[in-house]
Amino acid sequence: MSGVTYLPVKGEYHDNFLTVQAAARGGMDRERQACLFDRLAWIGPLHRIALHDKPPLLLRAQIGDADAWLPLMRQASGHHVALANWYNFTWRPIYSSIHSEEQRQSLLRQLADTARQRTRRLTLAPVPDEDGSASKIAAAFKDAGWVVDVTACDENHYLRLHGRTFAQYWDSRPGQLKNTVKRKAKKNTVSIRIETEFSETGWQDYEKVYVRSWKPQEGSPEFLKQLAQHESGSGTLRLGLAYIDGQPVAAQFWTVENGIALIHKLAHDERHLDASPGTLLSAALFRHVIERDKVDEIDFGTGSDAYKQDWMDAVRPRYRLDMYWPRSLANWPLIARLHLRQMRRNAA
Repeated sequence: MSGVTYLPVKGEYHDNFLTVQAAARGGMDRERQACLFDRLAWIGPLHRIALHDKPPLLLRAQIGDADAWLPLMRQASGHHVALANWYNFTWRPIYSSIHSEEQRQSLLRQLADTARQRTRRLTLAPVPDEDGSASKIAAAFKDAGWVVDVTACDENHYLRLHGRTFAQYWDSRPGQLKNTVKRKAKKNTVSIRIETEFSETGWQDYEKVYVRSWKPQEGSPEFLKQLAQHESGSGTLRLGLAYIDGQPVAAQFWTVENGIALIHKLAHDERHLDASPGTLLSAALFRHVIERDKVDEIDFGTGSDAYKQDWMDAVRPRYRLDMYWPRSLANWPLIARLHLRQMRRNAA
């Protein structure tokens, strides 16, 4: 045990979103959560549309008006995973009305205690740690008696402007990228439109491009469309579209909020690769969010695609936490294999 003194906390669990919405008392709404992925408006539709075959389990810890939530879903009997999928840039505990770090630690420890009453195994990803999320989850669950393994599972490319103008940012880009944009823009064959309000026509053009791109089949187009509609209503949608001879050839779906631009989706029609419409569209969107939206940060989501390095300045890891309750006999073979992997890591 860590020797940390914890405050008395109430723990409970929910298996449907109606009771979650009532219990949260607005704590997971846009007004209380700066990050899109920490909101009930993200989690609820994601589960209902894309993950409906996996029963939800949302753990809650409460001290007075302070709350912490752990959104999970059942992967298999006795095994729960983060309520997230490839659309998530991050997944982490969701806090509201926290007044001290002592409260945060106590709430997280209670979530660990409540979790062992509902499941024997947890897999959580993609968890950030620049805010301490991965480290704090691991510490709280270890202190509650869980066996915890933390490994890097993905990476996130991002850009911090630090007050730079678009011209200053662009001057720092690789020469090949700048030359491509300069040469292709001179030909004037690609026209670009950036929409801040959802329209059926614009979204249909986005979907046309996606179908013709190198991308695999979209996992849940209905979820993405609903997200675009919802974010349009809040003024955060940035839908970039590039055309050649009136036909859509590149498309990107961004959102901008609280000084951060998130790049959710991008695609281009492979038949028009020589015109570099995707590159020209990216340059236009970067200019738009830097000059007009005055963002401080641009986040390219997860994935180690090489092209992201041309646009971004930094990369940070995303983590996977595998956690096992040691008193469950079913976990013993898993824990044994984990210890073996850890021994090999340490010996390497």
